[in-house]
Amino acid sequence: MIGTSISHYKVLEKIGEGGMGEVYRAQDPHLDREVAIKVLPEQFTRDPQRLARFEREAKLLAQLNHTNIAAIYGFEKAEGVHFLALELVEGETLAERVAKGPLPVEEALEVCRQIAEGVEAAHEKGVIDRDVNPVTDRNLSCLSRLRKRRTWLSSSTGLKNSSAWNPPTKISGQHS
Repeated sequence: MIGTSISHYKVLEKIGEGGMGEVYRAQDPHLDREVAIKVLPEQFTRDPQRLARFEREAKLLAQLNHTNIAAIYGFEKAEGVHFLALELVEGETLAERVAKGPLPVEEALEVCRQIAEGVEAAHEKGVIDRDVNPVTDRNLSCLSRLRKRRTWLSSSTGLKNSSAWNPPTKISGQHS
């Protein structure tokens, strides 16, 4: 895929991968900027449920506008490839930073503040995060695989939850 084009985007390098696809750095010649392209694996495009999940992810990301959440530029299909065009967030990932040694308390608190602000912004829109990745030193770039409010039953607590979030005291059975 590197060195090829998807739609008008020129794919430059692979920068990550996860359960729902691979992520590439790409050049957008129309707007003269670099973007991240998240490509849905070909085998998933034949699965209507996976394809619908990918489209839901795009629509949920489009609802969010926060400095700690990467912006989505488009949900596209070209040459049989389904992909998201996203804001490319430069910087060192948290994993790369931690590999260099422990974070000083002030730096750790700043990372936690950024995470909390991004998650709060998503929750205010009724969007629940399943994971936060990747974390960069500039900001929280991608709250990915986001989901709307859902009902779930915890096998460990037996609590049924239809709210966006329950505090740990409720989940643990403690009450204030």
